[in-house]
Amino acid sequence: MSAAPDSRPAVVWFRDDLRVADNPALDAAARTGRPVVCVFVWDEQSPGLRPPGGAARWWLHHSLTSLDADLRERGSRLVVLRGQAEPTIGALLTDVDAAAVFWNRRYGGPERRIDTAVKTAAREAGIEAESFGASLLFEPWTIRTGSGTPFSVFTPFWRACLSAPPPRKPLAAPARLAHGPTVDGLAIDELGLLPSHPDWAAGLRDTWEPGEPAAHDALDAFATSALPQYREDRDVPGVDGTSRLSPRLRWGELSPHQVWHTISAARNARTNDGALADAAATFLAELGWREFASHTLFEHPDLATVNIHREYDSFPWPRLHPSVLTAWQQGRTGVPLVDAGMRELWTTGSMHNRVRMVVASFLTKNLLIDWRRGEQWFWDTLVDADPASNPFNWQWVAGSGADAAPYFRVFNPELQRTKFDRHGDYVRRWVPEWDTAEYPEPVVDLPESRRAALAAYETVKSAQRA
Repeated sequence: MSAAPDSRPAVVWFRDDLRVADNPALDAAARTGRPVVCVFVWDEQSPGLRPPGGAARWWLHHSLTSLDADLRERGSRLVVLRGQAEPTIGALLTDVDAAAVFWNRRYGGPERRIDTAVKTAAREAGIEAESFGASLLFEPWTIRTGSGTPFSVFTPFWRACLSAPPPRKPLAAPARLAHGPTVDGLAIDELGLLPSHPDWAAGLRDTWEPGEPAAHDALDAFATSALPQYREDRDVPGVDGTSRLSPRLRWGELSPHQVWHTISAARNARTNDGALADAAATFLAELGWREFASHTLFEHPDLATVNIHREYDSFPWPRLHPSVLTAWQQGRTGVPLVDAGMRELWTTGSMHNRVRMVVASFLTKNLLIDWRRGEQWFWDTLVDADPASNPFNWQWVAGSGADAAPYFRVFNPELQRTKFDRHGDYVRRWVPEWDTAEYPEPVVDLPESRRAALAAYETVKSAQRA
């Protein structure tokens, strides 16, 4: 007769991997045969950590609630704690007499320092401590140029990814988890993640259903319905042609491996459909852009505050009246596509990707407002505000980042509107007063502000050449 499993528990530390399927840390704990303690630590105190913004906190609340329900169906539950992660996890491991602790990796600088400290302390105490790759298809240290340096241009980066061993297949969710010792924790409501005074989240509730089950529904619906037309529809904001999976990936309700293999299966099911193959390749490259952002964060932990190309530190951002920034934030610039995007963002916590580029270009190049002001606003208002993708994309538009858009590329919001919202469906939905006397004049002259932007950028380029 085999011996009974060790009664000392294995701890699974959840962070931005709020799912039970394809969760390598949870899978490893279940395979030990030990009781399992699942924990989430709300950490607003550790140095360097960037607390989520308001819209992301709303999503986090509901995703944690969904995860707790999924764990309870498997015989476990989510223990919620608050405090600095390193001492909080250390105390938990002692309190439950843990034999092991498992988690999935994060790639920001402060997060890595915390994880390294926890792993070192646990191992010194005789506790098994292991981390796993779960939120990226390729670990940052595995994709390198021929000379062993990180890539700074997307196309060769993605070519190297596609030449690497293919992403692993997703792991199944554990059917049952052995219940661990009782741990006193907080109710999710006690974290105070939801807005209350006032409750501004009605638009978010009307737009989204967070949680792993809804995430899988969204992925399946995209793969079967929208994917075939993805190449044509993804740039049209008035059409429901994008995947809308970014908040699911941000909070780990889906893994990129699940997305990769679902899209690949949809493509492979119709091997003679060249258009579908092209659409799938285009979408998977967008997943690759997400990878590129995270790999860049791994190399540049200060991505949200420091220009990758340091020559832009001397960019002559003018001192504009605060009302101009407020007009952009509120969608009252007098530029229809910009205003529509900013109002969509405020109402739903999201914005169409094509419009994100337009509003970011307008802020940094027409209004000449520092990209960090826009990044901070998106951080607070996006449900999918990601510590890598958000600053990475802002730096890309501003011209200071990896594989940056050329400094002379200034998205003309009027040309973008006539090209991608030809019939005005998107603008009219979010700016109903457009084409009426109530709609304001533009806060800047578009051709004149473009010339001013090019002149400002040329000063940086001239200094660099000198």
